[in-house]
Order: sequence, then C-alpha cells, then structure tokens
Amino acid sequence: MPYYALFYEALDDFIARRGTYRDQHLRQAREAHARGELVLAGALADPADGALLVFQGESAAAAEAFAQQDPYVKNGLITKWKVRPWTVVVGNEPRPPYIEKRSAESA
Repeated sequence: MPYYALFYEALDDFIARRGTYRDQHLRQAREAHARGELVLAGALADPADGALLVFQGESAAAAEAFAQQDPYVKNGLITKWKVRPWTVVVGNEPRPPYIEKRSAESA
C-alpha cells in the first residue's frame, strides 16, 4: 500500500503557542494511527519549525483530511502544508520479532 508524507511548516514561535491545541492534535494523531492511516509522526527539531507525518493508504486523502482538520492548521500555527507520495525503498517489509541476544556468560 502506498505511503504519503505530510509536511508541515510552522510559525517561528510554534512551541510557545501550541499548548492550547496540543491535546486535540495528539488525539487526532492517535486516532489516525489506531485506524491504520498514520504510520509515524513527529516534530522536526533544531530548529522546531515543522513536522513530518507519514500516512499509508490507497490515496493521499487521509493525509489531506488530517491536515484540514488539524487544530494546528485551523488556528494558524502551521503556515504551510503539503502532501507528497513517498516511495519507500528500504524498511517497509515486515520486521521479525525482536530477539534479545544473550552473551555466553549469561546463558
């Protein structure tokens, strides 16, 4: 299934102003993740001037709807957003379960 990257550009004082809307934004992100639409999401750092959210679906519709409904966007904290198809070349195959490696001494 295709991936879509949602890029956010934020106000210079985004960190100082996000508090009022952060819980709503995170709730929306967690709900999209629980539905299987949102794969990964997080803020860019140094400087904290944007974010990257990765969606997976048949089209860009879920990513676009997320941005349009996001309280950060609705309240002007995100100055610009765009969705682009993302061609994943490495890392999108199922990962094997984690197996802890034990040293010979602890066996």
